Amino acid sequence: MQQFLLFSPEVAAARAAGKPVVALESTIISHGMPYPQNVTMAREVEQVIRDAGAVPATIAIIKGKICIGLSNQQLELLGTAPDAMKVSRRDLPFVVATGRLGATTVAATMICAALAGVNVFVTGGIGGVHRGAATSFDISADLQELAHTSVAVVCAGVKSILDIGLTLEYLETHGVPVISVGQAGFPAFFTRESGFDADFRCDSALEQAGFIHAKWALGLAGGVVVANPVPAAFAMEKEEIDRITSQALFEAEQHGVTGKAVTPFLLGRIKELTGGRSLATNIALVKHNALVGAHLALALQQLPGLPGLTPL
Repeated sequence: MQQFLLFSPEVAAARAAGKPVVALESTIISHGMPYPQNVTMAREVEQVIRDAGAVPATIAIIKGKICIGLSNQQLELLGTAPDAMKVSRRDLPFVVATGRLGATTVAATMICAALAGVNVFVTGGIGGVHRGAATSFDISADLQELAHTSVAVVCAGVKSILDIGLTLEYLETHGVPVISVGQAGFPAFFTRESGFDADFRCDSALEQAGFIHAKWALGLAGGVVVANPVPAAFAMEKEEIDRITSQALFEAEQHGVTGKAVTPFLLGRIKELTGGRSLATNIALVKHNALVGAHLALALQQLPGLPGLTPL
């Protein structure tokens, strides 16, 4: 496996020193935000993690290597390249084998983080069950990855473009615990409340780490969703975002947008329809998640060794 992994000097030094590492995805850079805000966001999020005492590891596939930690030049490449491929579990071997530039989704980032022995991953929001999935079968691979890959995923819940109720049902069926931070309600990305509750509430990093440690120490493989609501100062009103989301979904259907193109299209339209406010919310929640993820990684490091998390 080492032939595929390439650690940045910063991450390699952290591993040697036993410092906690926090994984970050790269699809949010290549497909989730416009340039130059995407690259600025990526650098700021990495710095939040450093300032909290952990080491960031943004993950991408570059020239046939799974890069664990990126240089400023590589972040710039991902933020500007028009042909970066959106990589999930299915796509990972193709992108590695062909040497294509690949930006990792939640699912692929979880896989790569686990291969590198990193057990905390920070993102904006996870994928889920899409509306109309009963006929389209459109369910994000993120959910299946959470079912069997042992990485804790800190996120702001799921976007309201998804069927949140069915997403939570899917996670429950596959034994994936959903922890909320600071509230009982499960957040919906741009908004703090979705109308649904999380399974458990663990406000402090020590509580979250204790829960996650107990799960894995009991031999219960699979991920944990740590749902951290967007800071109140940046949250959008649920009624407004629901109305705008409905309009964007209608437009996507009218334009025949399907598959992997749906989420970028919807996020782009929501940004336009909110006059850019949704982008500011997106950036704020990712940075907040980075802080919670760094504290969680530090807390997990204080607990006894976990099975199955030794780097390859």
